[in-house]
Amino acid sequence: MPSQRLSARRARRICPRMRSLLLLSSVLFPLLAIGLPASAQQAKHPAAPAKPAPSSTGPKMLGKYDDWTAATHVEGGQTVCYAFTRAQNSAPAVAGRGDVVLTVTERPGGRDAVALSAGFAYAQGAEATLQIDQTGHALYTSQHSAFAREGAVVVAALQKGHQAVIRSPAPRNVQVVDTFSVKGFSAAYAAIVKACPPPR
Repeated sequence: MPSQRLSARRARRICPRMRSLLLLSSVLFPLLAIGLPASAQQAKHPAAPAKPAPSSTGPKMLGKYDDWTAATHVEGGQTVCYAFTRAQNSAPAVAGRGDVVLTVTERPGGRDAVALSAGFAYAQGAEATLQIDQTGHALYTSQHSAFAREGAVVVAALQKGHQAVIRSPAPRNVQVVDTFSVKGFSAAYAAIVKACPPPR
């Protein structure tokens, strides 16, 4: 008799749990058969945290103009405006090379700065050449970039030109040719000059 009373007590302790498990399984198994609802999937795989709003000093796009993009960012408390395009073609391929980008930048203290981000490090004292249609322009280099010596002259040529080609000395004595579209440059340039007008 004592063992029967003990079994009865155990049954009273276990039965509610078993009932809960059976109830839970009766709900879950049909859901698993048809696929979890969105709320359950979100609980299983929590959504990535929302990205923070861009800082006021971060890049802000002014517009996309054919093959050129105009944007601004804040540098040292001052607005800097720039237009850029990526190379349409680069030959020969250089292993491990980064993005190849041609940029024109307007700063309060410097106008029409023309720069190439080459995607590799230049040898010290190396020089590159920018050719716009039939006119060549000398570029000096520093680390991973090349710069126009006469930015305003290059900008004027880009506004009238059809194609820009930069020849650079790459590592291992390889001459690299990067070709850029000029389509949309004039509109992008007008946008950055409007956003960053020359000082009076």
